[in-house]
Amino acid sequence: MDIVTITLNPALDLTTRLEAMHPGEVNLVSEANLRAAGKGINVAMVLKDLGRDVGLTGWLGAENQQSFVSLFEERALADHFVRVAGSTRINVKISEQSGRVTDLNLPGLTVHEAEVSALEAELERLAPKADWFVLAGSLPKGVAPAYCAHLIALLKARGKQVIFDCSGAALTEGLKAAPTLVKPNLEELEQWAGRPIRTLEEQAECARALQASGIPHVVISNGADGLVWFGPDATWQAIPPRMEVVSTVGAGDSLVAGLAHGLSLGWSAEQTLRLATAVSALAVSQVAVGFSDIKVLEPLLEQVRLTRLDAAQRQPHSHSMDNSGDAQ
Repeated sequence: MDIVTITLNPALDLTTRLEAMHPGEVNLVSEANLRAAGKGINVAMVLKDLGRDVGLTGWLGAENQQSFVSLFEERALADHFVRVAGSTRINVKISEQSGRVTDLNLPGLTVHEAEVSALEAELERLAPKADWFVLAGSLPKGVAPAYCAHLIALLKARGKQVIFDCSGAALTEGLKAAPTLVKPNLEELEQWAGRPIRTLEEQAECARALQASGIPHVVISNGADGLVWFGPDATWQAIPPRMEVVSTVGAGDSLVAGLAHGLSLGWSAEQTLRLATAVSALAVSQVAVGFSDIKVLEPLLEQVRLTRLDAAQRQPHSHSMDNSGDAQ
């Protein structure tokens, strides 16, 4: 297999639509959809649509696993999840006609020492089969934020490249293990920095600090305003095409999948960023995660606007953004 995604806290997402919610009353839902989800699972589905051979692991509740098993079989995803006693959590998303969305996130599984050991044994078995791993999403009960750093260090010790996409305390702890690439959005970056981040130069300061700690690639997502990739040799900004937004669910995961795809194939930052931005733009225009025909990406790839922000074109050894005002 090419790439393995790790989802430590998957979920069954119950998405409902209604005209308007009235608390304390009976509400009639016009539409509902229950699907197996989780950040690493979403990443794996998009990678599969990009033509990759993908394996998945993490912890999965034994009592309500059928939706996940069916999805993995349907999408030909290699299932290496460790089963845990109990049920995988259900997240309820209530969408109203006004655009307001209410989330009800239920508690997840409680993971014990034996299941932790079982997951690490599974990663040991998978390590010889793939060079790239994606660790994405939240943590279940019983697992401390520092466990992210432990897993990253475990995989790095075996010569693996790790793409890391978490938030909050898990993000802060995982960054200490210096993964290959991190993809915080602006809010997550502010949480890590402990201060507001308002300008591109402030983003650059954070990125330089992360790179100095041993993280070669820092990709900062600015939502509809695109993203900035601070790499070892260059800094690029990508602006996505304008899309009619249907749902932002899975957009960040689609971006991570595009980054993992390009990096693992040895593509240039420019080529990788163009694809990742196009895949993410497509994601916001639909409810589903992924795509049935890769040709739908072709017009979007052409519409992505890329700009080189650093001065490396004129000063090959400069990695700073001090001259970013010179960028065209």
